[in-house]
Amino acid sequence: MESRNLTGVSQFFLLGLSEDPELQPFLFELFLSIYLITVCGNLLIILAVSSDPRLHTPMYFFLSNLSLSDIGFISTTVPNMLINIYKQTKSITYEGCLIQASFTYFFACLDSILLTVMAYDRLVAICQPLHYTIIMNLRFCGLLVLVSILISILDSQMNLSIVSQLIFCSDVEILSFFCDPPQLFNFACSDTYIYTILMYFIGSIFGGAPVSGILYSYIRIISSILRVSSSGGRYKAFSTCGSHLSVFCLFYGTGIGVYFSSSISSSSMKDAVASVMYTVVTPMLNPFIYSLRNKDIKRALRRLFSRKT
Repeated sequence: MESRNLTGVSQFFLLGLSEDPELQPFLFELFLSIYLITVCGNLLIILAVSSDPRLHTPMYFFLSNLSLSDIGFISTTVPNMLINIYKQTKSITYEGCLIQASFTYFFACLDSILLTVMAYDRLVAICQPLHYTIIMNLRFCGLLVLVSILISILDSQMNLSIVSQLIFCSDVEILSFFCDPPQLFNFACSDTYIYTILMYFIGSIFGGAPVSGILYSYIRIISSILRVSSSGGRYKAFSTCGSHLSVFCLFYGTGIGVYFSSSISSSSMKDAVASVMYTVVTPMLNPFIYSLRNKDIKRALRRLFSRKT
């Protein structure tokens, strides 16, 4: 959907996390390290899954897609921040800001839906193990990923159409390292009441539905696990879901916290720091959570490194 610049403002200013010149080298090195760790960690997950035939299962297929989405998520915000620090500039064009906000919505929604799909995969594996290979066949898994991408595009374009209607009468200085849409509403000189309601309504649908699906899946999963007689069987079932639950809590806990705090609190600095958690820290931690808690991934990585050596 093509956006229209309804304002006379041609560029915005991203103030970053701090305006202290002495902190800029530290922030550059910190976020560059985080970015490289995130990209390399998620690429290793993708390589491990693709190189090991024993990992060619629906669970690891969805995991590799989640890793690819995390690379795109962090690449939407951090590289532009690093360029701004290196060039000592803070400006971003109006069109560039909208594009960045659009991709932020897209990858956040894609992460959310992929986590829901992974919860459904675990639900079928634990509650219907005899029919698992029939239900979660290759064609169906590919269709789930395709639908996830299409829904994420729809969510991104709907939010972009709302943000593009905002009118700005003066220079906008965003106290963040990327164009955070909730902050843009605070600087608009037009009436944003209707647009704010629409944004939260869309967010409640595209965010609430996946949360409900994940919670429903794990209620079913836990009730099924508790009926298992052997303690070893219960432990094995819980261990296959532990990593996914950790990522779910980390992603949704920080993401929901940002949007609720932006509507309740007026502290832009707190919002900027909180947004670092779900746009930067979560994509970085996902590979560690899945690799450290997953014996199959660790074995695949060891075989991958030994083959390279």
